[in-house]
Amino acid sequence: MMDFYLIKIIFLITLSFVFTMAWTPLWANILYKYKLGKQIRNSGATPIFSQLHAHKAGTPTMGGVLIWGTLLVFIIFFFVLGKILPLDIFKSLNFLTQKETLLPLGALVASALIGLFDDWLDVRGKGSLGGGGLKMRHRLLIYTAIAVIGALWFFYKLDWSVIHVPFFGNFEIGWWYIPIFIFVIVATSFSVNETDGLDGLAGGTLLVGYVSYGIIAFSMGRYDLAAFCGVLVGAIIAFLWFNIAPARFYMGDTGSMSLGVTLGIIALLTNNIFILPFIGFIFALESVSVIIQLLSKKFRHKKVFLSAPIHHHYQALGWPETKIVMRFWLIAGIMAAVGLMIFLLDKNI
Repeated sequence: MMDFYLIKIIFLITLSFVFTMAWTPLWANILYKYKLGKQIRNSGATPIFSQLHAHKAGTPTMGGVLIWGTLLVFIIFFFVLGKILPLDIFKSLNFLTQKETLLPLGALVASALIGLFDDWLDVRGKGSLGGGGLKMRHRLLIYTAIAVIGALWFFYKLDWSVIHVPFFGNFEIGWWYIPIFIFVIVATSFSVNETDGLDGLAGGTLLVGYVSYGIIAFSMGRYDLAAFCGVLVGAIIAFLWFNIAPARFYMGDTGSMSLGVTLGIIALLTNNIFILPFIGFIFALESVSVIIQLLSKKFRHKKVFLSAPIHHHYQALGWPETKIVMRFWLIAGIMAAVGLMIFLLDKNI
């Protein structure tokens, strides 16, 4: 039976990749036709960033639609196919279940649509300070609201109030699970969003993250969740084909925020949130660098990094963009391997 599920997931990954590659030219043409390009504003607040990225102005954003759009099509198609056709093979391809994939799907689509609206405000020069999309406080409130809904679903609908600490076991934490859930989702979503700053950086690190949690889900017998991760993996690989420098288009908030939210939910669904800082090490590093920069500017009145997040610091030092991205990919892969080793060792105790 495990062999069947493995074949199913490999099939879905392959099909997802082929499907995404097939409809990418259509979406890319729409992005270019309607001039849905990223705006690089030079307000004076971030002079180094503006100078380094001035040449990228006009490159289409909203490429993340390719990723979550493919997943949405697949999950609806195979659900309907399993209902219409009586054959077991078609029913087995369905991976939409209330216990494993309904919540991450809902969170993915909701946050993706909000991100899409944010991207639209950005490309049209509307929103905060005459451009840049939604204000930070508005984004924080919206994604916190999504996290609250997810937390209440976990706590009341799934009766989930246990947290697992590797090598120490499970701990009943009661209603404290709700604020922990909210923190994980909000932190992960904004960390992934901050990582989306160089061609291929967010896509590559997200690929590592979803492959890792797909392996974890599969080893736990959560095959529908593993299939969910697999479809995202196939779509991200196809997206990366066009996003590697020089990028044909960018992921945008519709991709980075939604995939960040979903990655956090999958970490919680597998009850492996303490492995997330390893699997998502680059995301954590990017966020920490931003926090350090903001605190230093506020209390010391000077910067620690030439520009934040940290990938912009190395770019300001003169590192080629591709070198930064590939080195960050290597670090992401190594740290994810450490996270998987912790999971496997903990599982065998």
